[in-house]
Amino acid sequence: MTNEQRAEQLIQKYGFTFSEIPKQEIRDLLEDEIAHFQEGSSEYIRLLCGYLYCIGDSSDAALIEKAKYGIDMDVGCMIDGEWIDSLKGIENEFVGSREEIMKYFVTYYQNYFTEDEI
Repeated sequence: MTNEQRAEQLIQKYGFTFSEIPKQEIRDLLEDEIAHFQEGSSEYIRLLCGYLYCIGDSSDAALIEKAKYGIDMDVGCMIDGEWIDSLKGIENEFVGSREEIMKYFVTYYQNYFTEDEI
């Protein structure tokens, strides 16, 4: 299974009702991906980080930061720094509101398909 297909499978499993997504399960999946990084899995890791951002709180910023800065540059570029700043409560002109950030995340992934399906 490609990493894009893994991402799509995750979207199909969890959807976007964040109050119903088990946070610890997302944390476990993300920690496993960090520990067993596969080349090309940046989209899947980005999706896990986005889910954690949307269902998480300030205590989850460190794990998202670990994924962004602890794997490689390709993964780091995929993960939105504003997720980390927002969870840490850092406010500046470059960080939107939590609602705006979540809306953008959902919009991006609502119509996510693997290249095989296009």
